[in-house]
Amino acid sequence: MPVAVSLQRALPVTLILLLSLPVQAEQGDYNFWQTMSNLLSPPKADNPVTPAQRMGPYPLLANPSGFNSGFNPGNYYGWQTIQMAPQTGAVCGNGSPYKFFVNRVPNTRNTIIYLEGGGACWDYASCSGQSGIRGARNPDGIPNDYMSLLNPGASLVSPFVVRLHPWTRVKTQNWNMVYVPYCTGDIYSGDKVAVYEDPQGQQPPLVWHHNGLRNMRAVVGWLKDNLPRPTQMLTTGCSAGGAGSLTNYANIRQDIDPPRAYLINDSGPVYTALAGDNQAYPSYPLQTFIRQAWGLDSPQGPLQYLQARLPGFNRNDLGSLYPALSSNLPGDRMGHTHFWQDLNYSSYSYERFYPEIVNAPNQATKEALIKQRWAADTTRLRSQLASLSNVGGYFPQFRNVNESHCTSIIEFANADIQEQNLQLDHFVSSVLEGSGQVLDASESSDVADRNKPFNLLYYLLDQAL
Repeated sequence: MPVAVSLQRALPVTLILLLSLPVQAEQGDYNFWQTMSNLLSPPKADNPVTPAQRMGPYPLLANPSGFNSGFNPGNYYGWQTIQMAPQTGAVCGNGSPYKFFVNRVPNTRNTIIYLEGGGACWDYASCSGQSGIRGARNPDGIPNDYMSLLNPGASLVSPFVVRLHPWTRVKTQNWNMVYVPYCTGDIYSGDKVAVYEDPQGQQPPLVWHHNGLRNMRAVVGWLKDNLPRPTQMLTTGCSAGGAGSLTNYANIRQDIDPPRAYLINDSGPVYTALAGDNQAYPSYPLQTFIRQAWGLDSPQGPLQYLQARLPGFNRNDLGSLYPALSSNLPGDRMGHTHFWQDLNYSSYSYERFYPEIVNAPNQATKEALIKQRWAADTTRLRSQLASLSNVGGYFPQFRNVNESHCTSIIEFANADIQEQNLQLDHFVSSVLEGSGQVLDASESSDVADRNKPFNLLYYLLDQAL
């Protein structure tokens, strides 16, 4: 391409760049002249997948030679659709091709990997997208224009991945962004092809690929082969994306190997759930079911793979993930956050697994039974995190949108702990920019939250949802 044409195309990007550059350079940022050079000659990958990483039970497999992924290295400040060939092992639940999205910048190596939320599924009704039942996002696969402004549930989901959010600021807005969409219903953790029969006998069986782990491995392999190694890297997501960020963090962190790495799990808790007492461990029925449904416990499967890569993780106690990550990655800063009054993730966790909830006489009784179990699980998790100096816990009570689910979507505001004068921003900053022990905080009452003024934005969003 002629230099004059390259410069002409670079001018609009330069203007955006000057408006968005941080006041103070971060570790991983390029200097001004290197940034200008990157506009004309985009930096290449410097951390490619090794031969050893292309082998083993969950290898990092590349698109075949000649396959067009759609990536343009010099396309900055816009979402690019990255196509993945079947040879990478990546596929959506319905068998359609998997794809993810990259929004690149010329001024830094730093990168956020954001895993999309969107429920879970484990039978015909929930995986087929049947209305009237809690299921999983994108049962029909991922369209190429998924990150369009016409799909704000993805493109505007969180300040973490909205560069010019009107009122919430966080340093990842200046970073390279990787948006990992969700289409397998297995919190990015499964590895099983299931065949679900229509209970009504009216439709053919549904062949469903619970392929979340292999999709994540394909994304990691592509990032290593196509982008520079980040100096700072945040792995995060909400709901299923939060859970997936937790279950995949050790693998992502070890394979990409940034000097500084962070994890924020928003509203995707993985609880301790031991056999013998469902009252003490309310998530045990759910966890027992998904171990089989998603192939988690299969020989050489996801849990065995994770146990081999993360010493201290006990596959019989999924809640051991938190202390195992803490002890194996003492230099990383990590955090977990969710609302005490979350009625979304909690419903997935208990609603279909307890007859007394299924047969509750009214909605109020059903919600009370769900919240009782959620409180028991959350209380244990809060105590566990408080004992880990590099893993913080932030537990506000209530926000009147999306069933009090996900603290970091829409905005960071109103995910506050008023009795301690804390905002979610304080917790995020403690993880991303703090030193010493990561912030631990919990709200004791939801009264102040419920007494907040009417919020028109939240009302409109709830109507849309």
